[in-house]
Amino acid sequence: MRFAKTLSAAFFGFLAGGSAYAQEEALTSDLPVIGIPQPGGIAFQPASTSVAHDIHFLDNMLLVIITLIVLFVTALLVVVAIKFRASKGHEAARFTHNTTVEIAWTIVPVVILVIIGAFSLPKLFDQLEVPEADVTIKATGYQWYWGHEYPDSGVYFESYMLAEEDLAEYGYGPETYLLATDTAVVVPVGAVVKLQTTAADVIHSWKIPAFGVHIDAVPGRLNETWFRVDEPGIYFGQCSELCGISHTYMPITVKAVPQDEYDAWLAAAVERYADGGAPVTQVAAAE
Repeated sequence: MRFAKTLSAAFFGFLAGGSAYAQEEALTSDLPVIGIPQPGGIAFQPASTSVAHDIHFLDNMLLVIITLIVLFVTALLVVVAIKFRASKGHEAARFTHNTTVEIAWTIVPVVILVIIGAFSLPKLFDQLEVPEADVTIKATGYQWYWGHEYPDSGVYFESYMLAEEDLAEYGYGPETYLLATDTAVVVPVGAVVKLQTTAADVIHSWKIPAFGVHIDAVPGRLNETWFRVDEPGIYFGQCSELCGISHTYMPITVKAVPQDEYDAWLAAAVERYADGGAPVTQVAAAE
């Protein structure tokens, strides 16, 4: 019964979004698509927030450290295999300890961990300490769609994955199938956005790779993080916590726009919601 209600809500959400085609396309057509997976890609998406830049830096630093360790261990194995090879029946050398080696393999890992901690812990705390926010967004996970609320403005809408045949009408290309939604989260470039997450049924996770944001949405709990987008664009993400049969079809679309365009979008969203002239699922983009 619950599954049928969810499918029904998604179906009527698609129908209700019809009059929002032109508005969504107008905002989408002027923005570059930045945060999107690439076929065969093995690297991160371009970093578009300070948090993402920090994550990329830490990843690159750790990659250098682990590469040096792997090369050292590999070289040591090769040297030992060659230097200490012997014929069958040869009596191996016997020793119980080596003080110098034991001190080295204790101190060196400690130093490496201290260096990693010195760089990583401040970045972790930066993500947890939310600065004074310019915009607050509350994301609620449902099986299997997202509800987004702007508490300071009284705006709430639900975001459903677009059907493949609807992408062009909303201004998206075919490569955004399974990523684009009928309504998008809109944020101003350069503004501090406080993101709150929760869930109505099971655990979900709100993730935008280009932002370096990955935060669980847990029923009965309100989690918080923040981000500040550096450049205008369209960014895609997904629910990243296995949440049921349609987990795959729970994308997130975020559009970062200049402040004046955000103000226009928010004014239109508030008016549309307050007037009751359109369902909340139609709150899309500024004209």
